[in-house]
Amino acid sequence: EVQLVESGGGLVQPGGSLRLSCAASGFTFSSYAMSWVRQAPGKGLEWVSAINSGGGSTNYADSVKGRFTISRDNAKNTLYLQMNSLKPEDTAVYYCAQGKPGVGYDYWGPGSQVTVPS
Repeated sequence: EVQLVESGGGLVQPGGSLRLSCAASGFTFSSYAMSWVRQAPGKGLEWVSAINSGGGSTNYADSVKGRFTISRDNAKNTLYLQMNSLKPEDTAVYYCAQGKPGVGYDYWGPGSQVTVPS
């Protein structure tokens, strides 16, 4: 059974940092591209970042470029999202997903809430 479980969310002041983690199990993690997708209150899903299976290629939405860093540890079956210089508009539920834009997402985690008050 494929499982993706996010952790590391919380309340952080503007300008602060958080690191999200996503623990993966039930599939060969190192064989799949992975993404972070977020949903702000009252809005639709927004792709944030993606990383290829080996970790050597990354992509970011313009809204987070230069502030967020995606990475992965294939030995630990874990995906990360380092978020710096957080803004109130980054407030959202952040989902870890197996897949990437243009190809689609096969599995999702339950999400982790990140709140940056204005």
